[in-house]
Amino acid sequence: MTRHSPITILGGGPAGLAVAYYARKRGVPFVLWEADARVGGNCVTFRHGEFLYDSGAHRFHDVHPEVTREVQALMGRELSAVSAPSQIYLAGRMIDFPLAPSNLIRKLGWATLARAAWDFFQARIQPPQDDESFEAVICSRYGRTIAGLFVLGYSEKLWGLPGHALSASVSGRRLQGLDLTTFLVEMLRGAKSRTRHLDGSFFYPSQGYGRIAEKLAAAAGLENVRTGARVTRIRHAQGRLLEIEAGPSTRFDVEEVVSTLPINRFLELLDPAPPAAVLEQARRLKFRNLILVVLFLDQPSVTRNASIYFPGPDIPFTRVSEPRNRSPHLAPAGRTSLVVELCCNPEDEWWRCPDGELCARVLSILQPLGWIKPGALLGTEVRRIGFAYPLLELGHEKIMRNLGDYLAGFANLKLTGRNSLFAYTHLHDQMKAGQELIEQHVHESPTPAQA
Repeated sequence: MTRHSPITILGGGPAGLAVAYYARKRGVPFVLWEADARVGGNCVTFRHGEFLYDSGAHRFHDVHPEVTREVQALMGRELSAVSAPSQIYLAGRMIDFPLAPSNLIRKLGWATLARAAWDFFQARIQPPQDDESFEAVICSRYGRTIAGLFVLGYSEKLWGLPGHALSASVSGRRLQGLDLTTFLVEMLRGAKSRTRHLDGSFFYPSQGYGRIAEKLAAAAGLENVRTGARVTRIRHAQGRLLEIEAGPSTRFDVEEVVSTLPINRFLELLDPAPPAAVLEQARRLKFRNLILVVLFLDQPSVTRNASIYFPGPDIPFTRVSEPRNRSPHLAPAGRTSLVVELCCNPEDEWWRCPDGELCARVLSILQPLGWIKPGALLGTEVRRIGFAYPLLELGHEKIMRNLGDYLAGFANLKLTGRNSLFAYTHLHDQMKAGQELIEQHVHESPTPAQA
């Protein structure tokens, strides 16, 4: 029989829970340490009376089939396939998302679409000289017209920087499916030929997205999870992490460590401290905060959409979701709610704005749209979420390479998760990474022992 080296997991968000889950499945001993009073990180479902809502418009997509099967087995009948569309609100019009030429013709007219198509074709035959910035990549992929209308303004609100200051890694799968074939087919044959890129299907738990984190923690074994335990120091020597301090009195030796903490926070906890140049680079990495303004309504619905996006500069928030369109169990019968997302930096006016004023400003924008019936507002709630998104500025890759080179000097350390790797990943990616990390651990660090 083999005994695998125990793992200390720092951070109980979805990335840390994924490592814990697969560690339990493979018989690897572990202890997970989480600073908050609960696990889940930003994968959480909040309760307000009879209403439930997530910390954002979350969805689970079938990207890695083996991970999907794992989550389906974990969740059982709680996980359902949901088909709910999304739309974009732009200049008073609701436009289908992902974009489709047939819909754009009706909403924006032939002249705009013709200009967009021309830009689209020009971008295909004239590759940009700059292939590092987000703006250059998006304009080369979709043309200046589509990029300007639907992507660049939205991304500036989301990240707080203009497109030319953002890394190309921000682009991801923004308008996946909107390709040359789509334009040609839909422009020539119309709406009847709408292509498969408009699929609005995803998986979702009946009681909210946070149930996935709760189930992962339960399957991993709650006896191995320590909450309310903020890491305050990480002692190291001769290329190994040796001891971790959590709070004023808890200290424990470590063999193998997996960190999901924000990478700059992790580096600041090291004792002895890293070289000044390493810390200076780490401090250049920034994260975006997220504010949720939630409206609880005495009306059966507002829209049929899973999410509505707001790329225009006239509206400050980026996205609005209606939770009951993901699951009817998220609102009492005959009632609904709206979750409004505002991205900002800690020093921004929005982050410092009092809750009552935030709600009033959001209502002043939504009420003229006719979404909220007179007298329907039952209540409001504001949630502030720090470290919501790593800010992928142009040049952050070089910083991460330098920090990675330094951290590679610790033989018993691995990093995973959005904030530790400074990458905009999703739950299916974090599950896949957790599985691979544990498989690597099992194959590389077993210690023979007698049963």
